[in-house]
Amino acid sequence: MEKETELLNKSIETNEWHSNDSLGLSSTSSSSSSSDSSTSALEDSKYDLADSDTEDPPSVLLKQKPKHKWFLTPEIINRQIGCSNTKQGPELFQQRMYGSLHSVQRLELMYKLKYHSGCVNSLNFNSSGTLLASGSDDLQICLWDWPLGKLLTSFVTGHKSNVFQAKFLPLVGDTHMVTCARDGQIRLVELGSSGELRGSRKLAQHRGPAHKLATQNEMPHVFLSCGEDALVMSLDVRQSKPAKVLFVKEGAKKVSLYSVHSNPLNNRDFVVSGRDNYLRIYDQRNTSSPKSKFCPQHLIVKEPYPHVTCAVYNYNGTEIVASYNDEDIYLFDTRHSDGCDFVHRYQGHRNSATVKGVNFFGPKSEFIVSGSDCGNIFFWERETEAIVQWMAGDENGVVNCLEPHPEIPVLATSGLDEDVKIWVPSCEQEPTLEGLKKTVITNLKGRHADPSRSSDALDGQMLWILWRHIRRTDRRARQEREQARNRAGCGDSRDVNSSAESSPDSDNDEDLGTQGRRLQCSPS
Repeated sequence: MEKETELLNKSIETNEWHSNDSLGLSSTSSSSSSSDSSTSALEDSKYDLADSDTEDPPSVLLKQKPKHKWFLTPEIINRQIGCSNTKQGPELFQQRMYGSLHSVQRLELMYKLKYHSGCVNSLNFNSSGTLLASGSDDLQICLWDWPLGKLLTSFVTGHKSNVFQAKFLPLVGDTHMVTCARDGQIRLVELGSSGELRGSRKLAQHRGPAHKLATQNEMPHVFLSCGEDALVMSLDVRQSKPAKVLFVKEGAKKVSLYSVHSNPLNNRDFVVSGRDNYLRIYDQRNTSSPKSKFCPQHLIVKEPYPHVTCAVYNYNGTEIVASYNDEDIYLFDTRHSDGCDFVHRYQGHRNSATVKGVNFFGPKSEFIVSGSDCGNIFFWERETEAIVQWMAGDENGVVNCLEPHPEIPVLATSGLDEDVKIWVPSCEQEPTLEGLKKTVITNLKGRHADPSRSSDALDGQMLWILWRHIRRTDRRARQEREQARNRAGCGDSRDVNSSAESSPDSDNDEDLGTQGRRLQCSPS
């Protein structure tokens, strides 16, 4: 017993020493985040020509790191001897560990799941966390037994261009999935009990790329889709036709949509974001106008205004985190009325090259996690806004997708690499964050120096229109060749007009190879 007590005291002293080992001296509270926005912008601008080795660190690196509130050794010992039963039940023990700073700081790469032959744009765990689905530019979906690193099955989706999202419907058995893609199609995939493909059919068609889907636990057969045609649709897999929910406009201008997410505790509410600087919350019972509308005050008048690539609710729907293109990540309180500024601001990464995701991490949304154009994964503690973990996440340079496990501290990520990476809290040492200062300054320099942020020359819908034009042209050319062969007496007697006159949205369109299939990871 004396030996256990000595080890316990040593562990507590070590953890306390690490918890006080901060990157700086100043702290940032939620009440001061909004008022400091202009100051942060001025501080960031000075890194246009800064030398990362000689200049003072950016303000994000001066934020005080949070202290540890969960210590492995005493938690396990108390559980073994039966102390603090109210805090050491199996579920509470699991949640406390998942939401701890310890788990985030000990994350490291477990292994890579390799099968895809294109960028991996979508990741989704099933409700129990036993399966992981990935979708890619290769038009395939893979189902993984991720704890074993084993591919269970893969199948072609039926999409004609990059798969942007694939999600399990919250139904019993995990045998139904829904997908969306650059071709604008929304599809339903039905699986057998062992994971084999039983069938796939098209449910709806957007007139532009469709980026995101939002499932609803209260109505497991129903989900929402959004696209760059500014349309939000509600789809019931038991019905033959989708319902148009709303067409998002700002004044007379339509707003191309990149993200839709349902409130986890009130599925009637959902948030959409896209090619302007506002988050809009709607109630499905009345979509004539937004229920709430959020934007950081200093971005309302900024020209050119940054757009929102992703916005998601926290675990209970009281907060929304949003990632702005070539700007920072902001946290909003959904309980506030219109006009309220952000609550927290998270800096250091860069979101420019692709339609990048952002997410919460932890059972109570204790952390914010995002990828970056520099190829790294950033973790911020929600309240202090401090960077608490930083990992190299993509060899080709961009991390787009981050999917936390629903029950345990495990993270799945993907990006331009053709694999899926699984991260688990198995590292024996806390991160040193070596090189973080240089990376943050480089990201700030790139943001201010890159002229592409003011350019909006070729958006995703234009690419979609060009792609459809190519398909129509190819179809007409095939028709003319068939008719010429028929007139010459060397063709068959089949009806060639059926393919030429069919809708370009038809499920039977032929693939045009690389022209239609891969518009590789463009900014959309």
